[in-house]
Amino acid sequence: MKSYHKELFFTVPERRGFVNITPQVEDCLRESGIKEGLLLCNAMHITSSVFINDDESGLHRDFERWLEKLAPHAPTTQYAHNGYEDNADAHLKRQVMGREVVVAVTAGKLHFGTWEQIFYGEFDGRRQKRVLVKIIGE
Repeated sequence: MKSYHKELFFTVPERRGFVNITPQVEDCLRESGIKEGLLLCNAMHITSSVFINDDESGLHRDFERWLEKLAPHAPTTQYAHNGYEDNADAHLKRQVMGREVVVAVTAGKLHFGTWEQIFYGEFDGRRQKRVLVKIIGE
């Protein structure tokens, strides 16, 4: 069995945003040479997320509104975590959107359902963060 890993780096200039990282993940799969196996992709920061969904701008705006209703950023004094930082809402949003995805690799391609894409979700941006891609298989 072969193993491959690579770290990808992203900087979202706003506090929150979603980035379709499918092309970068597909590049990793090609680099790995693995044709059959599993791919893990996970955010390496506790205020960011990796998830699978549709690449549709209206849906992304819906995510933004829904997450802000669940865990509004302001007032920052509503959170016990906020003292040194003001990002408690980002931690909560990450819990909802998830840390990682696992995708089957079949015939050298990501084995997606219709419309599925991999996204990096940022909830406390404006600085560089990492995403790990780990692939195992043959």
